[in-house]
Amino acid sequence: MRSSSLLAVLTMSLMASTSVFAKDENLARAVSASHRTASFTERDKYRHPLQELQFFGIKPNATVVEISPGGGYWTEILAPYLHDSGTLYTVVSQRGEADWRKQLDANRDVYGKVKVTVLGSDSFEVAPAGSADLVVTFRNVHNWMARDTANQFFAAFYRALKPGGILGVEEHRASTAKPQDPKASNGYVREDYTISLAEKAGFKLLAKSELLANTKDTKEWPEGVWTLPPSLALGEKDRAKYLAIGEADNFLLKFQKPR
Repeated sequence: MRSSSLLAVLTMSLMASTSVFAKDENLARAVSASHRTASFTERDKYRHPLQELQFFGIKPNATVVEISPGGGYWTEILAPYLHDSGTLYTVVSQRGEADWRKQLDANRDVYGKVKVTVLGSDSFEVAPAGSADLVVTFRNVHNWMARDTANQFFAAFYRALKPGGILGVEEHRASTAKPQDPKASNGYVREDYTISLAEKAGFKLLAKSELLANTKDTKEWPEGVWTLPPSLALGEKDRAKYLAIGEADNFLLKFQKPR
């Protein structure tokens, strides 16, 4: 192996290790804050929010774009962390805008500075061009694949980021033993496929992390990834079995927009 190639491998391995980061006390306080929803904090044992956000390199003065915040698991952490010195954009659909704004308005002390970007049916501008230090997306790639919009989203992230900005991706990991279903109908996406989507948009892979790996997840479930918690799509059927497995096997990828 050439020395330059060895250095690249060692660098990626170092960056992928969560142990190399000094604990961010402000972020730790945001994770443990009393305003967080109880059902969300119960999932911290699977999602490891402190370590994941530190892996992505978040800073309190950063401009961060959160894609599709859903019920607000990550927003509950990002909003107070960025409140004083940073900026948080949350990107929602037109259909979900009213409910999302109502949720933010319910606690203005925490969410009063959160900006909302609304995507139209053919609009993919997630934040002003070249304004973001970090774009984060959590378990959304399969949804874009199902709607044939993955390429548009990755291109939008590239436009929104500053040169040198970071894209952090979390997704359910598909097995490499099978070709990628282009619609990701079971909710799983191959890691190499996701990397190709990002690289096509112009990103460079910086690091990977196994923080959210789960070897109990075989990816062979009757209702796809939604069989597992938190969805538990089969209801009470084999509930104890799926709770024992835990949330899906997920990968973390860190990309950079070239300077």
